[in-house]
Amino acid sequence: MPLETDIATFAAGQNANPPARLGQRYSATAFLPEAGNTVVCHLDRAVPAHQAVLDARMRMQALPGAENFLYTPAESLHMTVFEGVIETRRTADAWPAGMDRDAPVTEVTETLMTRLERFSPPPAFSVQVKDVVPTGLMLTGATAEDDRILQDWRDALTEPFGYRHKDHDAYRFHMTFAYPTGWIPDDLVPVWTQELNTILEDLSQAAPVIPLRAPAFCQFADMEEFKELRILR
Repeated sequence: MPLETDIATFAAGQNANPPARLGQRYSATAFLPEAGNTVVCHLDRAVPAHQAVLDARMRMQALPGAENFLYTPAESLHMTVFEGVIETRRTADAWPAGMDRDAPVTEVTETLMTRLERFSPPPAFSVQVKDVVPTGLMLTGATAEDDRILQDWRDALTEPFGYRHKDHDAYRFHMTFAYPTGWIPDDLVPVWTQELNTILEDLSQAAPVIPLRAPAFCQFADMEEFKELRILR
């Protein structure tokens, strides 16, 4: 299973500007306050296959040039199902209809908690790794039926959240390991391409299904912890 992503898009020679969220979501050394809420599936540490995901993460951290990435805590690893509100993004397609665009995130979270009491979740689903990129894993449904169910989840969650993102149908599921603070030196791109191909192959064999907990509505103050408020099942 070869990589689908061209690692050169992360190369210094291909990027004249610093990473887009550097200075907003994170600095070169730490994550910055950026409160919000979201629906995610945390990595299920009760399933032995979760160790293969952690191993993939550690192998990426050990690559030359990995100092150009800021890694999230391993305990926070998750796959986002539906992006909730975030205080730095108060646009019409990312803020609940009928709520004041200046409302505190805590107020929005309380409102959504109430709305989610009536939420009827679609069936459970399974995912597999599709690609490995310098920032983490790209995921997809383990079967075509899982892909359909994942989309059903996203469609269903537009109701309580009261909005539909512009990229709703094109959204790519992922598990973020890190955010770029700089770019991979050009001479290391072949190394990253080879190593990420090997990591993808090994992870696909060790964890044909990526173990995830049930979707949960969470709140966060930054990218370091996503506190589960309500399990959606």
